[in-house]
Amino acid sequence: MNSNRQVKHSFINLPVTSTPRWIIIVLDLLVSLAALLLAYSVRFDVYANVEVLLKEWEILKVSLPFIFAIKLVTFYLYKIHKGLIRHTSFEDVKRIFLAVLTSSILLLIGGFIRAKFYDGRYLIPTSVLLVEFLTSLLLLIGFRFTIKVYYYELNKPSLKSTKNILIYGAGVSGLITKRTIEKDQLIGAKVVGFIDDNTKLDGNRLEGVKIYHTAHIKKLITKYDVDELIIAIQNPNKRNTSRIVDICLHYEVEVQSVPNFKNWINGEFSFKQIRKVNIDDLLGREPIILDVGKIKSQIKDKVVLVTGAAGSIGSGIVRQVVGYSPKKIILLDQAESSLYDFQNELISVNQDEAIEVVVGDVRNEHRMKKLFEHFKPSIIFHAAAYKHVPLMEDNPSEAVQTNVLGTKILVDLADQFNTEKFVMISTDKAVNPTNVMGASKRIAEIYAQLKNNSSSTKYITTRFGNVLGSNGSVIPLFKKQIEKGGPITVTDENVTRYFMTIPEACQLVLEAGSMGDGGEIFVFDMGESVKIIDLAKKMIQLSGLELNKDIEIKITGLRPGEKLYEELLADNENTMQTHHPQIMKAKTRDEDIHKVKEIEELLTMFDEQDNSQIVKHMKSIVPEFLSNNSVYQKLDINND
Repeated sequence: MNSNRQVKHSFINLPVTSTPRWIIIVLDLLVSLAALLLAYSVRFDVYANVEVLLKEWEILKVSLPFIFAIKLVTFYLYKIHKGLIRHTSFEDVKRIFLAVLTSSILLLIGGFIRAKFYDGRYLIPTSVLLVEFLTSLLLLIGFRFTIKVYYYELNKPSLKSTKNILIYGAGVSGLITKRTIEKDQLIGAKVVGFIDDNTKLDGNRLEGVKIYHTAHIKKLITKYDVDELIIAIQNPNKRNTSRIVDICLHYEVEVQSVPNFKNWINGEFSFKQIRKVNIDDLLGREPIILDVGKIKSQIKDKVVLVTGAAGSIGSGIVRQVVGYSPKKIILLDQAESSLYDFQNELISVNQDEAIEVVVGDVRNEHRMKKLFEHFKPSIIFHAAAYKHVPLMEDNPSEAVQTNVLGTKILVDLADQFNTEKFVMISTDKAVNPTNVMGASKRIAEIYAQLKNNSSSTKYITTRFGNVLGSNGSVIPLFKKQIEKGGPITVTDENVTRYFMTIPEACQLVLEAGSMGDGGEIFVFDMGESVKIIDLAKKMIQLSGLELNKDIEIKITGLRPGEKLYEELLADNENTMQTHHPQIMKAKTRDEDIHKVKEIEELLTMFDEQDNSQIVKHMKSIVPEFLSNNSVYQKLDINND
């Protein structure tokens, strides 16, 4: 598409001078005189009744000084000469209307007094006065707007070429975007059309600009040589938006978007607020419809404990829960700085009234027991965990200590203190695990499921894949690499992942928690898996860069424990539908109660710090755990 466009501004050094006010007054009086003469011509038909018109003139010229005096006084009192004509506004129009109306009323009253008490003649015939009022109003306003338009045309940027813009969305936000673009002369842009998903709008016009259906976008890009597409829909359809963006990127059209109106500065939108489209905007799905009533009835006036509360998922759950009127929310985390920052965030938005911040480690049984004794939580959302695959591959004992022991301590305390529900946040990496982290989460799932069989507490597990924007996820990493100029590192050309936004993941956790009766593993609809290398290429394009010219992609090879494709269900599991279309219930195998003893034996191995023995024991608990690209592959049961 077009590039290197230059805009030359002819008005930057143009001196701005104001016309003397007395000249404006004289011009307004002359305009009023013209309006009066025009009114007489219309009333008495200048061509057919010249003699009558001349006779009326003899009467009128006696009254002219009084008429001019009335006009001068009212125009001056209403200060219609004070406004800068080149910046005429609605306030100026209002003052002109009141001035002309007042002068007409005074002339009507003056005429009545003359006719009644002087010579029986009116100053101006009533019909002429009415026409004069309308004509004078029209000419005075038209005069000002003509000057205004002329001024802006004269001082409009002299463009060697114009950036052609297509606006996606023909609603209120799209209209405001169009007006903002046209108002800002410095950007040198032209709106060539609107596109919209609504077929009924196809062919209509919005302030003179034609609206097209999105199906015509390829033809429009070619026809108008489009340089930029602006997404101006407050809640766009994610699938349609992604398709539109893909087409634009193929044709090298820059894509930007209008921020949510809540983020407009002082409620006003300016062109500078338009931002580049984030990859997050394209990977999320449509808004999730929740059973708000059921969730609120579960949480309202209850004490809720959120572990890992300073993390991406934990903090997201807190933001959701706080809106359902809990009695108290306990924010538990060992990350002091992150917890402090999150607490300040809640304070800044006045959401800290029901908040209790606790710094503590889920692996410290004594500390956790004191917490349960004091707060007696009714609902627990357990999000505290180690999650980075390569790090846990090198530190199996820590993965077991936090993900297994930490979960076991909380599960046992929830049973001991009669907690109503315990919702565990698990991962798709627990399915047919190929790494220590995934296996540790699967063992935690098993323990919670077994405890559910003998407890009044309902233990519920939720599984989902990668979360957009979460700490350590691939998208923030790619953003940092792009900012540094690259290279972007991708482990394998064929690696794929599922993605979900933090809010929708947390919403589904709440929904699953409210519907769960205990013992279930809920699996979320993660949509379609995304090829990571395609994700990297799209992020490069959205940043306005060119692959292998401005930045390159480097293939680094799979990391220890990493697999190409992620799964949400194990081979011997299947799903059952729930009332929510985006939540499925996994039908899992029944675990042997003897697994509890095996898990307890695993936890006793921490002191020895023998990684091979720890991983070997994990594989005996989870037979489907087969290491991939790892030093622990030799320990696989199938290789014994």
